[in-house]
Amino acid sequence: MIIYDIKCENGHKFEGWFKDRQALISQNSQKLVSCPVCNSSQVEIIPSSLTIMGKDSRKADNIPGKELSGAKAMQMMHRFIENNFEDVGNKFAEVALKIHCGDEKKRNIKGTTTPQEEDSLREEGVQFIKIPIPKMDS
Repeated sequence: MIIYDIKCENGHKFEGWFKDRQALISQNSQKLVSCPVCNSSQVEIIPSSLTIMGKDSRKADNIPGKELSGAKAMQMMHRFIENNFEDVGNKFAEVALKIHCGDEKKRNIKGTTTPQEEDSLREEGVQFIKIPIPKMDS
């Protein structure tokens, strides 16, 4: 899988996961790629802050400024979220709204929502991002 940073015509930025660049181009030409915020199918690839290296690339040394393999970057992100976010499960929308309104202390939370709950959070002005996190073996 290759992760591309994508932006819609309304300026919303999101990630798309594709087999390869040709798969992205093909799906985009068929209007199958759409913004998760506004549903616009007018999207384009934007420069990414993460470089994903292929099989032939040299190994990362884990030194700041060095490139990381995609798998290593995903493992690092997964570990960071596991260690720094409270899992509130399916109560994410409820807890996020309480934090937004000041009824609960501010903190990093993670969990799940329904599409309806996501719409409600957006209407209330609650900022959140959806991050797909695959389960990885240790």
